[in-house]
Amino acid sequence: MKIEKNKVAQIDYTLTNSQCELLDKSDGEALAYLHGHHNLIDGLEAELEGKSAGDKFTVKVPAAKAYGEVEDFLIQQVPSDLFEGVEQLEVGMRFEAQSDQGMQSVEITAIDGDMVTVDANHPLAGQDLTFEVEVIDVRDASADEIDHGHAHGVGGHQHN
Repeated sequence: MKIEKNKVAQIDYTLTNSQCELLDKSDGEALAYLHGHHNLIDGLEAELEGKSAGDKFTVKVPAAKAYGEVEDFLIQQVPSDLFEGVEQLEVGMRFEAQSDQGMQSVEITAIDGDMVTVDANHPLAGQDLTFEVEVIDVRDASADEIDHGHAHGVGGHQHN
């Protein structure tokens, strides 16, 4: 069976950046996803199209087809008093912040006196990524999975 829209695929993967630094790995616990429902970054999902169980490949995904380029408008300076209840602000801390687009995850990238620079870009924005992938299994998605837009069961989303 080939990977195509409304199929659930299980994959093992290793993710590295352009400096060959390990960023993520499935560690033998295959990731299940519903193909054609934007559960993966565009560049990886496109490469998986048409693959079958047992296929192994390496794909380089440019930033534009991964987590996007760094968007300068998502980086801004805000007064430190916006972080009420936080005793010590440090570079690298992540917070959820309300924006015009709803809740956004932001990271503190600099602190200069009473001003804090926050970045709402995805942590992997601007990075070209390399995936080493093995397709473990491909199956038809259930009606519930298609309705919910994601895989259920082993390696997928668990409902209680």
